[in-house]
This record gives sequence, C-alpha cells and structure tokens, in this order.
Amino acid sequence: MVGDSGTSKNGNTYYYYTCKGHRAHKCSKMRVQQDWIEQLDVQLTKDNQLAVFHDYDLSMRTNGTGAFSDWNMADLKKLDIGYGYTADNGQTYPFRGQGVGLMPELGEVLAAFPNRELLIHINHGDVQTGQVLWSYLENMSPERLNQITVYGDENALKYLREQNSDIRVLSIERLKQALLKYELWGWTGYIPEEIKNMELHIPLKYAKLLWGWPHKFVARMNSVNTRVVIVQGNGKWSEGFDTVESLQEIPKGYAGYIWTNRIDKVKQP
Repeated sequence: MVGDSGTSKNGNTYYYYTCKGHRAHKCSKMRVQQDWIEQLDVQLTKDNQLAVFHDYDLSMRTNGTGAFSDWNMADLKKLDIGYGYTADNGQTYPFRGQGVGLMPELGEVLAAFPNRELLIHINHGDVQTGQVLWSYLENMSPERLNQITVYGDENALKYLREQNSDIRVLSIERLKQALLKYELWGWTGYIPEEIKNMELHIPLKYAKLLWGWPHKFVARMNSVNTRVVIVQGNGKWSEGFDTVESLQEIPKGYAGYIWTNRIDKVKQP
C-alpha cells in the first residue's frame, strides 16, 4: 500500500493508505485512514545506511539477490521492490516493473512522517545496526524521540539505551524480567525500573493476571512512559485482533493499544 491524501470541503487534509493496484482495478482492498502507529523494518546496507524493507533476502520480493549487507543504498534503489509480489501463488505478478526506485531509506521515512509515532524493527540486525540507527536518532528533540519505539536485536537495544535511557524499547528479555518483578511487587504500587520507557506486547489471556489490570495497570505504565499493547493468542507470529468479532474480547474502557494485522477489517467508521 502507498501513501495517499484527500482534502475535505472545510479544507482539512486527511491521510490514507491505498493499495497500489486499486486504481487499475487489480486490488479491491479498501482505503484506510492513516491514524495509527507506523511499524517498519530496517536493514543495514553495505555503506552503513538503513533501508526500510521487511525481507532480509532480496530475492524474496525484489529482482535482486543476496543480503542487504552486500549492497549499497544507491544500488538498492535501482531494484524493483514489486517484482516478487503475488496474490495467487505465483500465477501472476501484478506489480512487476512498477516498483523500481521505490525502496526507501530511513532518513526519507523520518522526513516523510515528522510527527508520526514509529515502531522500528531492527530486523536481522546486531549492535552495528543499533549504532547506525542511533546516528539517525541522536539529534532528535526529546519530544520527537518520545514518538519512537525500537525493538529487535537485544544487543542493539542495549546499545541504544546506553546512549539514551529514555528511548522506548520493546524487548522480550526485558519484558519477562520487568513483568516478573511487577507480579511480585505490583500489589504495593511499586513500578520496577526495568519496566520504564518500554513498549509491552502482552497476550490478553496473560494480561488479565497483572495487578490492576486493565485500568490501573495501563495508568501506571503511562506514568513511566511505557506503552501497553495487547495481542491475541500467545503473541506468536504477530497474532492480532484481526476480526470485528475479536474486538469483543477487549475489556470495556481499556485505554491502551491493540495489535492488528487487518486494520481494514477492524477499523471503526
């Protein structure tokens, strides 16, 4: 999907995501409003830039081959990122030839979304990726940095927190340690240091066991710059609230975030 916008009669501009094949009648996916956190994956290139792309192996989606670490950013921009897309198990490839030069570099994304909340995934990265990411973040204002959350490689996250302890991170290792301490002492109102400045992705069936769930718990986390996100199932494979029916499971008055992979299905009018 690609960015789109429209202006209402009163002059307000609204931003959307639209399937690239919509106008050519190759895609029936409805346009969805851009009013949620943007999640993106970054890959370290040969010349120490960060490309925004999900797959580590270029041959999975593009007309290139190999890892990002084998390519400079300028050469990655010559690839066709729509080359490998298929919705019918390889019978057709409707976007081939339409995605040349469209692979974004992280700086371009930050410039395009200067006021958006971003969830940055260090995909297949290491501490070097964290060091390069810090070069993008280090001159941000505290207000802008507060809109950024980073997750992925533990060593990269450790490096980022050493540079700035206020950076919000999502870490499975930190999550387990923090919630264990909270379960032991949460009844007293104590909030462990480990749980501060984090993003917590918690399966709903486990969240119900937390002290003060849901209202008091979410309020406590908000007070220490920690975002609460509930997911479905066991939290594996990006399980989200992906149907209108699944939304009925969310506690009434819940003031945190939910994870969904199908905003087009669950978006309320």
